[in-house]
Amino acid sequence: MATMNAETAEMVKAGFLAAIPFARTLGVEFVELEHDRAVLRLPDVPEHQNHVGGPHAGAMFTLAESASGAIVLASFGDVLDRAVPLAVRAEIHYRKLAMGDVLAEARLGRPRSEVLADLDAGKRPEFPVAIELRTTDGTPTGAMTVTWTLKPQRG
Repeated sequence: MATMNAETAEMVKAGFLAAIPFARTLGVEFVELEHDRAVLRLPDVPEHQNHVGGPHAGAMFTLAESASGAIVLASFGDVLDRAVPLAVRAEIHYRKLAMGDVLAEARLGRPRSEVLADLDAGKRPEFPVAIELRTTDGTPTGAMTVTWTLKPQRG
């Protein structure tokens, strides 16, 4: 897919943060955004930490789910007039205690063209988004998969 231009990326970022107050509450920040990839950061602040000094599991879940939502918006923002994106299910694996800022890198797991073909055929397509959680030095700390759907809007 083509690279997202800076103006479109800024519109997606602003729209996402305006629509998702909880991501703003946690201070989630965009690091990178393309049509098929998003990287978001959760800053390391005491309010996010658990009893062992790392980020709370709920904060990491929110970061990863937010990254998946950002890629859905970046990939399918042009069809929001006819479909509503909804998370269907999510599975997360916490692999190692994260210390410091945490990054979530989300990638669309099914080609946009296939998802849109299903939507155009009157179906309610589902598609996975895979998210890698890691510290800023690159240490993997977890992984998550969120399955999304585009629910057709009834006219």
